[in-house]
Amino acid sequence: MRVLLTGGTGHIGSAVLGRLVAAGHQVSALVRDAGKADAVKAKGAGAIIGDLSDGDALHELAARSDGVIHLASPGDATGPALDETAATAFLRALSGTDRPYLHTAGVWEHGSGTVINESTPMNPPRLTAWRASIAERVLAATDVRTAVVAPAVAYGHGGGLVNLVAAGPRTEGPEPALTMIGHGEQRWSTVHVDDLAELYVLALEKAPAGSYFIGAAGASPTVRQITEAVSNAVGLSGRVEPEPVAQTLDRLGLLGEALLLDQQAQGEAARRLLGWAPARPDILRDIARTHFAPVA
Repeated sequence: MRVLLTGGTGHIGSAVLGRLVAAGHQVSALVRDAGKADAVKAKGAGAIIGDLSDGDALHELAARSDGVIHLASPGDATGPALDETAATAFLRALSGTDRPYLHTAGVWEHGSGTVINESTPMNPPRLTAWRASIAERVLAATDVRTAVVAPAVAYGHGGGLVNLVAAGPRTEGPEPALTMIGHGEQRWSTVHVDDLAELYVLALEKAPAGSYFIGAAGASPTVRQITEAVSNAVGLSGRVEPEPVAQTLDRLGLLGEALLLDQQAQGEAARRLLGWAPARPDILRDIARTHFAPVA
C-alpha cells in the first residue's frame, strides 16, 4: 500500500514508519526540512518536504496515496489550526473511496477515570480540548474509511514523557530526591511505542470505517512508581519528593494540568477488532534499562 505519513520523525511516528516499511508498505513521509528528509530516507521511506498549513498540497498528496496516517503535531499554539487543515484536506481527498484515513487523538481527551474505554465520554484538559471535536468530525465522515487512534503515554527507546520526569527538579542536600509531577498518586495509562506502531498498522489494514481505538497496553502505574523507577535509573536510589499541585502547574503550565489526570485505560477495542496483542516490557521495566541524559 502507498501510505502518506505525517509526523514520521517524532517518537511515535518514527516507530510507525519503521513498522510500515517492515510490513511491506511504500511510505511517503511529509517532513519540514532536508534534515528530517534524510532521517526518513534512512529508514526506507520516501520524503516529501512540505507544510501542514498547505491544505491544497495535502489534498494532492493524499489523493495519490492508498491510505493516510496523520501523526504530526507541532506541540504549540499552531496545533489546532494545522490539525483542522490536515483533517479537512485528507477527508476531502479520500472521499468516496475505500482508502483508509487514520487520525490521531489522545487518551487525555477522556479526562480522569479508573475504567476508561472507547465509550467513555470526552472530558479533555485545556491542552488538548481542541482535539476532541476534530476526532468526532473524522469519525462522523460517512464516505471515508476513517479510524482514530488515541495513544496513551508512549515510552520506549529512550523517548517520551519519561524524559520530562528525568529532567525534573532535584531537592537540595546530600541525598537529593527527584521531584514528582504533583502528589504522584495519579496513574498514567501507558503503551510501548513499538506496540503502538503495530496498532497503527493493524488499523490501517483492517479497521472498519468509523473505528476508535485507545492505544493503551493495560499497565497504569502511578506517577510515584514511574518517578521512583527514573530516580533509580539516574542514580538517586529511588528517592522522590512530591510537588504541590500549584507548583506543578506553575512549572509545567497546561501540560502539567494534563499530567495530573488520573487515568486507567485498557485499549480493549483494538484487541477485540484487530487482534492487537501488546507484548513489550511495561514502562517500569523499560525505564530500568534506559540511559537518561544527564541534567545540566
